[in-house]
Amino acid sequence: MSLNISRAVLRQSAKLPGRTGRRFESTTSKATEAAKDAASKASQTAAEYKSKASEGLSRVTSSAGPAISGAAKGLGNALGKIGGRTGRLIAFIERQIPPTVYYARVGLELSKLVFRGQKMSPPPVSTFQSYYQRLLQSLRNPGPTISQASNSIQQLRNVDSTKLVAGGVVVAELLGFFTVGEMIGRMKLVGYRGDTGAHH
Repeated sequence: MSLNISRAVLRQSAKLPGRTGRRFESTTSKATEAAKDAASKASQTAAEYKSKASEGLSRVTSSAGPAISGAAKGLGNALGKIGGRTGRLIAFIERQIPPTVYYARVGLELSKLVFRGQKMSPPPVSTFQSYYQRLLQSLRNPGPTISQASNSIQQLRNVDSTKLVAGGVVVAELLGFFTVGEMIGRMKLVGYRGDTGAHH
């Protein structure tokens, strides 16, 4: 009797496949809506950055184009009369100037976008000033710098044997790691074989 009832229940559940769909419908629909919202937000921000980048590129090309072409033409006319290797070198350099300037400006605009997007800021001017003031002082008055160098040389002369052994162990470890890395990279234990005398 229980077998007949369980068969009837199975037949009934087979006839109504929508129940399980209705049961999980709220979570699947919410998940798909959330995914659609996230995808639309991502595409909007990507379109926004793309428009900013294209706007920056158009500004770069419009401002840099006439100035570079005028300067290059004037210089090209003056240097175009030179022949031989020097002329070819000059022509090569002239061909490389516009793309170099263009990509430098593109990199500048891109870095501006990244700085703004990541909310980064360059270090303050006082940091640069303090560093360069110390550098200029050491160049103007090299006495303390030279005395520091002589102190470090004196320290090297007074190294005891335990420090030398510790340094040797570190060097051996580095050499071992390098060798193991080479073996893994080449996929063999022995280095490159072959008759090297024939290639000279």
